[in-house]
Amino acid sequence: MNITAKLNDYRQSPRKVRLVANLIRGQKAEKALDLLQVTVKRATDPIATLLNSAIANAKNNFSLNVEDLFVKSLTVDTGAILYRRMPRARGVAYAIRKRTSHVTLVLSTKDAETPKLEKPVRTVKKVTKKTK
Repeated sequence: MNITAKLNDYRQSPRKVRLVANLIRGQKAEKALDLLQVTVKRATDPIATLLNSAIANAKNNFSLNVEDLFVKSLTVDTGAILYRRMPRARGVAYAIRKRTSHVTLVLSTKDAETPKLEKPVRTVKKVTKKTK
C-alpha cells in the first residue's frame, strides 16, 4: 500500500530542499522524523509536517502500523518561478528569480515492497592462449 502526500509551491529553491530530502529517502518513518528534528535546515519543518501528514493518513485512513512504514520515494521538483527586478547601476534592472518547489512523498510498508529479482549467474569461460 502506497500513501502519497504533496506539498506544492513551497517557497524555497529545489536545490536546497533536495539536501534534506536525500537524508530521509529510504528510511523508516520514525527514524526519518528523528533525522529531521536534528537537521539544521529551513526545509526540515515543512518536510516534517508533510511526513507527519502522510503518517496520519496511513494510520487513520488505511489502519496501517506506523512501525512498518518507510519513505519509499521523496521527489523535489521545480515549481513556478517568481520573477522580480532589482535596480542596478546606470538604470539597468536585473532579474531576480524566486524559485519554488513541489515536494511529493510516498510512504509504503515493507510487505508491499516489490520482490527484488535475483541477478542471473554468469559463467566465466576461461580463455587459454594458443601456442604456435
